[in-house]
Amino acid sequence: MGKFTFRLPDIGEGIAEAEIVAWHVQVGDRVEEDARVADMMTDKATVEMESPVSGVVVEVAGEVGDVVAIGSPLVVIETDGEGEASEAAPAPVAAPAPKAEVVEQRIEAETPEPPAPATPEPFVSSVVETPTAPPPIPAASPSPARVSTSLDTNGKGKGSAKVLASPAVRQRAHDLGIDLSEVRPSEEGRIRHADLDQFLAYSAAGGYRAAGAERGDEVIKVIGLRRRIAENMAASKRNIPHFSYVEECDVTALEAMREQLNAHRGDKPKLTMLPLLITAFCRLLPQFPMLNARYDDEAGVVTRYGAVHMGMAAQTPAGLMVPVIRNAQSLNLWQLAREIARLAEAARNGTAKSEELSGSTLTVTSLGPLGGVATTPVINRPEVAIIGPNRIIERPMFVPDGMGGERIEKRKLMNISISCDHRVVDGWDAASFVQAVKKLIEAPVLLLAD
Repeated sequence: MGKFTFRLPDIGEGIAEAEIVAWHVQVGDRVEEDARVADMMTDKATVEMESPVSGVVVEVAGEVGDVVAIGSPLVVIETDGEGEASEAAPAPVAAPAPKAEVVEQRIEAETPEPPAPATPEPFVSSVVETPTAPPPIPAASPSPARVSTSLDTNGKGKGSAKVLASPAVRQRAHDLGIDLSEVRPSEEGRIRHADLDQFLAYSAAGGYRAAGAERGDEVIKVIGLRRRIAENMAASKRNIPHFSYVEECDVTALEAMREQLNAHRGDKPKLTMLPLLITAFCRLLPQFPMLNARYDDEAGVVTRYGAVHMGMAAQTPAGLMVPVIRNAQSLNLWQLAREIARLAEAARNGTAKSEELSGSTLTVTSLGPLGGVATTPVINRPEVAIIGPNRIIERPMFVPDGMGGERIEKRKLMNISISCDHRVVDGWDAASFVQAVKKLIEAPVLLLAD
């Protein structure tokens, strides 16, 4: 028998290292030739590593989240027969460790010992737990000791003195899940609404809890795509002086045209708002080349691109990814819709290729119905701009009535946000671009004109 050291191969041009995001073997496992042993993430994609030999795993290079340099040992395998040895002696590798898991910690609440009362209490306190009670309000002082009791129909806590309160106060206390025998009356021995307010503000009502199951703390290791997102966003905000500009657009006519196109689409893919907006952007970018660009700040060079390689921010189970629509300017509405759907699905199920996740020259990011009134998106470095369409809302607007006056009409409105790198893009240019987009999508027939 012999040992074979499987070293991390060169998995892409310019890639110097990769992060371990998943192990499919552990020490002691038997692995067959071409079986998957690990998933490695580079700056561009996740790559599956397959064993070149059959045998038993005797060493692995660290745990999930560790970074391995190209050419360094990844797995050491004890092979069958005489065995195959790698050309170089195996370098020391870390002892095996389990995959990072979510660590849950539960913190038990401790009830302080109640202080001895200065005078005898005229009642026995109680707690009525309810699943629909509002959330607890911090107490100003430790809560008194409690004994769980129930009230009879006369408003008495069993074993307590009679509780005096109006029917309205009793109903409110019942709705809030508060035992009136626990509330101290402020005057005349009668509990009033102000006393309930005081109880809510200052009493630590142990049975007065929000609905929902208790959860413990979670400790989650930041690895893989989430680490890449964190690093890229931090670098973008650290290095790029952002500025944002937002404009409101009337998309009533654009939405009507989209509905008409979908009604007669046949076997074509359904149109969302995104293909229409990308078409508008691509028509206007030749007039605003400073936006379809990338800035190499280390070399001090801005490259303005003729083709539009549109990055499309897509939410996936693993985190935010940006698949790229190549040569978006040459695609019609239906082709854009088909490519958007294909790339979004590939990003979600993890089948997107490395070349489909890099090389964008401008990015569009949209949260669809969750888009909010306005956003200030973070630039996808080294690009110099990112565009964020927001949610469509309906509002009454003054519109021309065709006779020199105005009338009020319900219209569909959408804000378009743009964030730019102020080192490369001036505010005037960004505002002029968005105003041109507004003019184009408010007369959407121009999108289909040659």
